[in-house]
Amino acid sequence: MTPPADPPATPQQLAKGARLVARRDPAMARLIKRAGPIELRDPLEDSFAALVRSVMYQQLAGAAASAIHGRFLKPFTGALSPASVLALPEGAMRSAGVSGPKVAAITDLAQKISDGTVPVHDLDGLTDDELVARLVQVRGIGRWTAEMFLIFQLRRLDVWPVDDYGVRKGWALAHRLKEPPPPKLLQGQGDQFRPYRTVAAWYCWRAVDTVLPT
Repeated sequence: MTPPADPPATPQQLAKGARLVARRDPAMARLIKRAGPIELRDPLEDSFAALVRSVMYQQLAGAAASAIHGRFLKPFTGALSPASVLALPEGAMRSAGVSGPKVAAITDLAQKISDGTVPVHDLDGLTDDELVARLVQVRGIGRWTAEMFLIFQLRRLDVWPVDDYGVRKGWALAHRLKEPPPPKLLQGQGDQFRPYRTVAAWYCWRAVDTVLPT
C-alpha cells in the first residue's frame, strides 16, 4: 500500500526538524545555531505557474530570468493556465526571449497537465516519489527541478536533493571537508535526518549563501 503524501510543512514542524538535525549531527548543530531559524519562502498560489517559473529560471542568472519571465507573462490578462499557454500565437514565447528548449518544455508541461499526466490540481495526493515520476515525464524537467518544486512549492519535509551542488558544497563547509561529497555518499549521510531531510538541505544552502566562509 502506498503511504499517504505529506501535507505542507508548518513552521512548527520545520523547527522540530531543525532540533532533530542538530541532535543527530554536531556539525549541523553548529551551522543551525549560526544560521538561525529555518524560513521557507511562501509558495506561489498556482502550481502550474510555479513549474513554469522553475523552467524559466533554469541555467539563468536571477536578473536575466526575471526579465524574461516578466516579458513572458505580459500577454496574459488573467491567471496563467495550461489553456492560455497553449493558445499563445506561434512565436510569442520566443519573442519574449524564451529559449527554444524552454518553449518546448513549457508547452509540453501545459499539454501534460491538460491530459492529466501531471495532475496539478491533485498534487497533495501524490507521494514525493510519485510526483517526481510524473514531473520528469515533462520535457525539460529533471529530478532537480521536481525536487525544488517539492521543497519550495509543496513544502514537503523529507526531500534530500543530493544532486544539487549547493547542498553538497554546504555539507562540505559544515563538516570542514576539502571537497563536496559525491551524491551517492551524501544520500546515505542524509538518512539520519529522516523525516526532516528538507531542513538539512535548507541549512546546507544557508552555509553556502551567507553563513560559512568558503
